[in-house]
Amino acid sequence: MKSSRPLAAMEARSVDTIPCGPQWQYEPKWDGFRCLLSRDDDNVDLRSKSGEDLARYFPELVEAALKLKAAAFLLDGEIVVPHGKALSFDDLLQRIHPAASRIRKLSQETPALFLAFDLLATTADKALSAQPLSKRRPVLEAFARTQFKSNPTFRLSPATPSHATAKKWLAQAGGGCDGVIAKRVDLPYQSGNRDGMQKIKNFRSADCVVGGFRYATNKLDDKEVVGSLLLGLYDGEGLLHHVGFTSAIKRQEKLALTARLEPLIAKPGFTGNAPGGPSRWSTDRSAQWCPLKPKLVVEVAYDHFSGERFRHGTSILRWRPDKAPKQCTFDQLKQKAADPMKLLA
Repeated sequence: MKSSRPLAAMEARSVDTIPCGPQWQYEPKWDGFRCLLSRDDDNVDLRSKSGEDLARYFPELVEAALKLKAAAFLLDGEIVVPHGKALSFDDLLQRIHPAASRIRKLSQETPALFLAFDLLATTADKALSAQPLSKRRPVLEAFARTQFKSNPTFRLSPATPSHATAKKWLAQAGGGCDGVIAKRVDLPYQSGNRDGMQKIKNFRSADCVVGGFRYATNKLDDKEVVGSLLLGLYDGEGLLHHVGFTSAIKRQEKLALTARLEPLIAKPGFTGNAPGGPSRWSTDRSAQWCPLKPKLVVEVAYDHFSGERFRHGTSILRWRPDKAPKQCTFDQLKQKAADPMKLLA
């Protein structure tokens, strides 16, 4: 549906445990591309969380949306690509390709699905997003019953008020479902913020900007190759701070990754706290790093974050071409403070 100010996607805050209480609804956390999909008569728009146009990469979704009976709507959901009995994020990444012919070929060989988990506007209620989730979910379910039955490209993502079911989902996570989403049923759609939604994974992860890199000590095929990526997060003032590193780069990927990084070398890299600052642990080599333009986003797994840094090295989960660097902020790591003294009572 057309809007002079497109609605920003509601975001999630990463937490360690599934919240409990009647104010929560639970959903599977799908391993795909978040997407706001709207139709206004013959116009279909697919927008990523960062506001990027995804329609050219998923023409089959555009075609399927035009076949729905409803002529105007706005759905929030996830784009996924099924592979056997699982979902394949690698196949999904292949769709972000500059060649239209390649995209068209893949759209036929590995067609995507749209998993709908919220309905934000309809012809009858263009301001449905202002209603609490407890009102929106029944409308979505009714919409799915009338619209999706003859269109298998669109699926209704399940939801439950049962904490026990959510725990079961988390325990069984895998194959394209990497955790649980908890949403406040008493709030309207929280466009652009993390106040109404939490995500729980079997591991903790964060989307980070690659603000620089260090070359490896040893060459590969007589060539300098990347040894570690330097990770950054933006603060509230828009400064990019160095928060840690990852050196978990597969040997067979180092040459290609180095070729991808070197054209992006440019100062300053980090505009806030930078790597290589003086400390009793720093060495000559720790100060040698190459700054990069803030263009690349990578999702990393980590075990602890304190003092505005990852305590240990992180591991690479996946590259995120669907995320804008400016979305990589500290607030995605904010968690409710624990009370360790309760363990001693």
